[in-house]
Amino acid sequence: MKQLLKTLWLLKMALIEYRRWRPHPRGGMPRVFYGQDSLPSRTDSASGGIIKCQDLADLFPNSPVSPNLLYLVSSALPPHLPVLLRAAKRAGRPIVLNQNGVAYPAWHPRGWTEANRPLAAAYHAADYVVWQSEFCRISADRFLGPRTGAGETLFNPVDTQVFTPRHAARPPGDPVILVSGSHLYRFRIEAAILAFARFRKGHPGARMIVAGRYCWDPDEAACRREIRDAALQAGVDEAIDWRGTYTQTEAPALMREADILLHPTYNDACPRLVVEAMACGLPVVYSASGGVPELVGSEAGIGLPAPRDWDEIHPPQPDALADSLETVLSNQAAMSAAARHRAVTHLDVKPWQHRHSTLFQQLIP
Repeated sequence: MKQLLKTLWLLKMALIEYRRWRPHPRGGMPRVFYGQDSLPSRTDSASGGIIKCQDLADLFPNSPVSPNLLYLVSSALPPHLPVLLRAAKRAGRPIVLNQNGVAYPAWHPRGWTEANRPLAAAYHAADYVVWQSEFCRISADRFLGPRTGAGETLFNPVDTQVFTPRHAARPPGDPVILVSGSHLYRFRIEAAILAFARFRKGHPGARMIVAGRYCWDPDEAACRREIRDAALQAGVDEAIDWRGTYTQTEAPALMREADILLHPTYNDACPRLVVEAMACGLPVVYSASGGVPELVGSEAGIGLPAPRDWDEIHPPQPDALADSLETVLSNQAAMSAAARHRAVTHLDVKPWQHRHSTLFQQLIP
């Protein structure tokens, strides 16, 4: 019965997609379809790949009717991807893929090959690929198969007119550490809590904000209980402000509450969170793995050395994280200015949108 229902659903989606991509006058302005009939608004809770679609939709609104270009993000692929790709190809419409990370044994021990199948389908069907970082390109070619088609690297952007530093100075001696994003692994928060516990011995007024989704277990409430227990055992639970998910509209205010972003994720492909924090003047303490070193550069934070390993995760040690927090705090003003400068000069959304506009005009037949 399940297989029958799935087959009927695919047939329905095929009918929808072939009608969507039926022949119509070629050329003209880009009418971009992002693979789903509607996009969440900035006031909705959204994260990951869909944010890139929101950034582009500011210039190129989602066009689910008679589109002339398909734009997909690898971390937000629609469930009817094979049908969608075939329909766009049959209509002769260009496909652009924004390529994030891939599955590999360290990140996805069971079933990483299966998880990569839809990614590989999009990767090799695309007429043009935008890799979010050089790390994304290397990992995609390794686990999805080398591409022969065109592409380029464009880092995830940020609107530096929206994500701005706070104006009021924080009282000295009371630093606030931010740990945010999608917490896919318990070690991500656990390492941050242990580092914060050590750091707080020298800064008893310090506080930490933990925000985002807890998703290393399907039961998010269980994740919360686990990590609160870890904070209680470390003696810092009362110094932590536990937040949940937040919207893009709420994100700038959240960043401005903090002084330093602590990002211990290993092999993070190209986290937008890091870019947003830098735009708000937050230096970053991070695992120098994945694509994060490409974003932060040499002056906007401190990266803890880590090997590139596809088979094992190498979380940063809490003591090393605490020492790095101390170093950043002693150079707060210079690193904060460097973080903001790098976001404005290398990661602003306007050049990113402009490049996409040029690309779309080149690709549309």
